[in-house]
Amino acid sequence: MTSNDIPEKMMAVAIIEHGGPMVLKPEERPVPKPGNGEILIQVKAAGVNRPDVAQRKGTYPPPPGASDLPGLEVSGIVAAIGEGVERWRIGDEVTALTPGGGYAEYCLVHGTNALPIPHGFTFTEAAALPETFFTVWHNVFERGGLQSGETLLVHGGSSGIGTTAIQLASQFGATVIATAGSAEKCEACIRLGAARAVNYREEDFVLAVKEATEGRGADVILDMVGGGYVDRNYAAAAMDGRIVQIAFLSGSKTEVDFSKLMVKRLTHTGSTLRPRSVEFKAHIAAELEAKVWPLLAARKIAPVMDTIFPLREAWRAHERMEESSHIGKIVLDVA
Repeated sequence: MTSNDIPEKMMAVAIIEHGGPMVLKPEERPVPKPGNGEILIQVKAAGVNRPDVAQRKGTYPPPPGASDLPGLEVSGIVAAIGEGVERWRIGDEVTALTPGGGYAEYCLVHGTNALPIPHGFTFTEAAALPETFFTVWHNVFERGGLQSGETLLVHGGSSGIGTTAIQLASQFGATVIATAGSAEKCEACIRLGAARAVNYREEDFVLAVKEATEGRGADVILDMVGGGYVDRNYAAAAMDGRIVQIAFLSGSKTEVDFSKLMVKRLTHTGSTLRPRSVEFKAHIAAELEAKVWPLLAARKIAPVMDTIFPLREAWRAHERMEESSHIGKIVLDVA
């Protein structure tokens, strides 16, 4: 099923070569056609994420079969439906996780990886949901096994991932400690529900966590920093603590005292979301719709919006992200 007014060509922002933000250039592309199980979304907004920056630099290539265009989350209107799609109809407003292709006027997504836009949300707000909420749900609650009454340490608390993790963990009964790089960012973390925010430029987060937990440590640690944080995370973790690694902004190689891993019975795990199967992402989508979407509809939680840029100026969005002064999500307006 296809809407009659879909053009043959679309504007997209492509990576013309690996390098700095200015390698992101608008170009004309054919509008893709949905295959079995897929929907074509007329994109109204697209989220900007660290993996987009890594792809632009050449360190995070798209998985086999995915679009070479950056963009891992979109919101918009269903414009066409492939064979086997039962839930969606043309005209439905959706937000979706995609393995690539979001920086464009039209984007293909498997129908099971799309969700309805929460009641009252704008397209730009909705585009800020999938990547961070899928990531946090899987890594904090599924891999990390965070339970009500436990303590979560979130590094990069003012990032899109961090602001999402603080809100979700607080809503589900955990105590949150966040690290951030300025007083303004720490204040933002507190406003979102963190019990303690640590300015890592001025304080040792290990000592701060020990102090906040009366010496016990954090039950779950969500880390995207890596490098020297790995050994310090082990020091900050509670007995039977779980450290979940989702990125290595400070490098993936470091020296670690693994005796802490044994003595504290720690679990150090990690994951990447983009290469996972459609079925795996569909499982997370179903969990989110059942347990998190009602919180969004009630505005008990919401994405923290930093800046919105026009799609053609995606390079500015990447500059903003690499400055690391943003609080929350950076989004592209495609409409």
